[in-house]
Amino acid sequence: MSLATLDHVLIRARDLDETRDFFVNVLGFTVGKRPPFKFDGYWLYLGDKPVVHLAKATVDTELSDYFGEDNQTGDGEGNSAVDHVAFHGTGIDEFANRIEAHEIACVRRNVPLTDLHQFFLHDPNGVKVEINFDAKELSEADREKYEN
Repeated sequence: MSLATLDHVLIRARDLDETRDFFVNVLGFTVGKRPPFKFDGYWLYLGDKPVVHLAKATVDTELSDYFGEDNQTGDGEGNSAVDHVAFHGTGIDEFANRIEAHEIACVRRNVPLTDLHQFFLHDPNGVKVEINFDAKELSEADREKYEN
């Protein structure tokens, strides 16, 4: 047996629609086909792959039956040691303009000794999301601005 790729992450959302809108309008995901589970949620796609699954954060019998009792926090907060989820993107200026237009707070930095530029922001549930870009997309002024 060997693992090949990360398949998806599931986020327990306090507000499903607000969280869906963040991933669609700010990060560029699309809402796609989802099996007819007995609980509310969305599958959010990058291309043809459902990478972020959303389910409501309330305690619910249907969710409990599906995910198990240990995942029933009901408060929308993670109950594990996962710090963030990360994605790679292209179009750094367009992304920077989009998060500014949506008034999303973020931290930006260049990764030392690499050609990687990172954005760290939070979804409406407080889940930290990292978006990585090729730092070659940055202007020279921005490269210097975000040096650590």
